[in-house]
Amino acid sequence: MIEVDASVLKQVNESFIIPPKPEILTEIQEISESSEPSLADTAVAIAKDVGLSAAILKVINSPAYGLARSVSDIRQAVMFLGWDGIRALVQGLKLKEAFATNKSCISLERFWDTASEIADVAMFIGKLVKSKVPIENLYTLGLFHDCGVPPMAIKYADYVDVLRESNNNFEQNIVELEEMAYKTNHAVVGYFLATAWHLPKDICQLILLHHDKAFLSKLDGGQDQICFAVLKLAENLVNLERRHSNTSDWYHVKSDVLDVLGLSEEDYNDLKDDISDHLVAA
Repeated sequence: MIEVDASVLKQVNESFIIPPKPEILTEIQEISESSEPSLADTAVAIAKDVGLSAAILKVINSPAYGLARSVSDIRQAVMFLGWDGIRALVQGLKLKEAFATNKSCISLERFWDTASEIADVAMFIGKLVKSKVPIENLYTLGLFHDCGVPPMAIKYADYVDVLRESNNNFEQNIVELEEMAYKTNHAVVGYFLATAWHLPKDICQLILLHHDKAFLSKLDGGQDQICFAVLKLAENLVNLERRHSNTSDWYHVKSDVLDVLGLSEEDYNDLKDDISDHLVAA
């Protein structure tokens, strides 16, 4: 179990480059919390950023949303997504933009492509299992769960070596290897970033604990466990499709993940085929 206190967060703040919360997110928050919240006003604010508008339209017209016809107007997109949906998309798109740098020991473009696919697959699974968790929450968790990795990759030139070792080490997961090498880990750094950007508290906590092998040891069917289970399943299915291997966490959590989501082994195998087709189409 990872625990953080004020001294740990102070160390992260002093040691890593953590981008500030983007102004557009603050503006959306202010509009949503005003006496007369207006999605139309939110659309006007977003439309000022041409790149952001184009990225939102690209995502909403992707197979993940399965719309009958394409959306070409940002106002339509905002109205369709609603407050939670548009907030989740803007957060994710701005997060990727915040780490647009070549001062990294890993390919951040490839990293964000993978994060986007995990977020997409998490939404796909969420719709399939028909959980009560909003798919926007699953999208945000899928996109942000590893958001502490870019700051680590920017700060430590040898970080790529730790990532490689974690892919082949099924006894120690990535956060344990990071702690051994750097006395900190990407889950803590990601938690700090997520709280600085005012993500929902439950998502921040899941970011902190997303490599906790014991998270599902006592099953209660709560929303946090469903989100965790969907994330671990999405991570593994994307890894299987792109790298033809299971994630190192999967061996420890597979049984509990399937139990939480009410999936049999046969269901899991069918889902692998569905996700493979889905990613090819996307």
